Amino acid sequence: MAPRRLLLVGEGNFSFAAALSETLDDSTSVTATCLQHPADLARDPVAWENLRRLRERGTEVRFGVDCTQLADAFELHHREFDRIYFNFPHCGRKAGVAKNRELLAKFFQSCKDVLAEEGEVHVALCRGQGGTPADKPLREWHNSWQVVAMAALGGFILSDVHPFSCEAVPGYKCTGYRSQDKSFHVEGALNHVFTRSLPFEGSQPRIFRTKLGDRWFSFSEPEALVGKLNRGFLEAPSCHPVRIINEKLLAELGKVFPLKRLKCPFPLLPEGSTSVLTSWSRDIPSAAFWINLHEDNSNSESLADGTTQDMEDFLVLFSERSLLRDPGRDGKEEAHEESYGQSKVCLRPSLLVHVQAVIQAPAFLPGCLHVLSGPVFQKCRILPSTMPAFHETLFIIGFNKNLKDGCLQSLLDHLKGFLDSLLTQTLLEGSKLSSSVEFVFQPNGKEYSINVKPHNFGPDWATDLTVGSVTTPSTGIMHEDQCFVLVSMNLDLLAMLVWGISDWRMLWSFDHRFLKNFVSGNIEPFRSYSLYPPCYVHDISFWLDEKKGFDELEFHTVARAVSRDMVISIQFLSRFQHPKTQQVSLCYRLTYQTCDKALTQQQVASVQSQLRKEIQQRLHVIPR
Repeated sequence: MAPRRLLLVGEGNFSFAAALSETLDDSTSVTATCLQHPADLARDPVAWENLRRLRERGTEVRFGVDCTQLADAFELHHREFDRIYFNFPHCGRKAGVAKNRELLAKFFQSCKDVLAEEGEVHVALCRGQGGTPADKPLREWHNSWQVVAMAALGGFILSDVHPFSCEAVPGYKCTGYRSQDKSFHVEGALNHVFTRSLPFEGSQPRIFRTKLGDRWFSFSEPEALVGKLNRGFLEAPSCHPVRIINEKLLAELGKVFPLKRLKCPFPLLPEGSTSVLTSWSRDIPSAAFWINLHEDNSNSESLADGTTQDMEDFLVLFSERSLLRDPGRDGKEEAHEESYGQSKVCLRPSLLVHVQAVIQAPAFLPGCLHVLSGPVFQKCRILPSTMPAFHETLFIIGFNKNLKDGCLQSLLDHLKGFLDSLLTQTLLEGSKLSSSVEFVFQPNGKEYSINVKPHNFGPDWATDLTVGSVTTPSTGIMHEDQCFVLVSMNLDLLAMLVWGISDWRMLWSFDHRFLKNFVSGNIEPFRSYSLYPPCYVHDISFWLDEKKGFDELEFHTVARAVSRDMVISIQFLSRFQHPKTQQVSLCYRLTYQTCDKALTQQQVASVQSQLRKEIQQRLHVIPR
């Protein structure tokens, strides 16, 4: 490993630099800097003694270094520091919180020019200054230095925070501004560790291409699903938590029933394929994402990497005639070759659309669990537990009607036992799960919902979360002498509960640090690398068009698309009707927050402005 390079800024009497340098091995180099010039320290014997110790160790010392202009202090070949330390920054004298926020903001923007790609910025602040929940007591946001928001201006996220201990660096004596004798109060101080965030750039919808027969077609990724198509989380090389959960689930049920894993086609469906859901009272197709296919005769070899993806599995779906049969037309097969260019194609809202094809296949084996696993997509309101894209595993088993009760009970018992065991693996020693997994029989008389009460999430989460369902469908499309059981599991929600991942968006992160938590395959509590991201609140109101109406689900979908999932809450505030014109206005409150990127107030304001334009165009409302 290359020697670590440490940069210390804002040193007062250089006691921290001297103490730290004596705890490091020879492979680590330290550059200690201060804003003052040598003449400013002439009357400080402690500072000169520390400087002598530093020089004896060969430590580089620089004077007159402005921590807000670090690029000016170091040549290109002398940058790339692994760590930058700034202990107890302060503008001096009686500067208020606004001035000190400005200092932090400029410091972080300066750090990005001299910090290594995977480097860290350490900032020690006195008790309560940071404005994060780690502060005890927690100050009001407007009265804090808002360190996480200031760091975001430089593209940094808070990845760790822990008590600042002077004992860890013996000999360190904190000094005030310009080495004043009066030191800062370090009792209860915290050290904040910041790392680089992935940039927001490059999140435009991708173009996918597929070949049907001898013709090529292309389609654009829906804006609300940017970065969520064709991620391969369930594929063999993946160490993603949804795959780990899926493999454990299959291994457990495979101990009791023979398993047959089926290849899951790419989730594009022609019009009519989702109608099978309505026979099981699934009102999902109305919330599906519809895709426009366009004939594309361009040479696929000449397309730039990262902008297109050829869908081999898409061919599988369109070659299976059973999946293209429209159940609403007396089962008559129709030639779909002419419909390839039509726009009525959607992303599947559930794996249940494939049940009929699986059961009617010649290779279907009664008594065997047939397994499909793949991503599904649904428009949904913006809530903590709802997600527009997730991974579903579907178990399909058929057996003689006389064996139904025994087989069903055996399946439920093993599934419940496995889930109970899984959900207790990350609990702290001595604690208990507040509620075990429950199978709740639904009023339709055909379905159980699989409910779990989250034990490690915040109050915004529902009391009970539905992680799956067990369905015994009617025999309309089934064999007369057999009955069937369908078990559907939301792998994403299950993974979140098991590892304690409170934000579903984290499962789709492109940051390599996320997957590092799961490389070993062990189940341990998830430790986020982005702590206490700030929230930004904006209100939006608009006049409705009486003739067009208003679809609130579509409003949530547009907000999700425009913000790239930065909106985490949409709260209805009020409805106003003008006394003269009788025109109706609605007002909503939007809360913006990211889970793995640095988000600034300026970025949020830009998104809010864009959202106003988009809802006017797409929803036919008039922003106020």
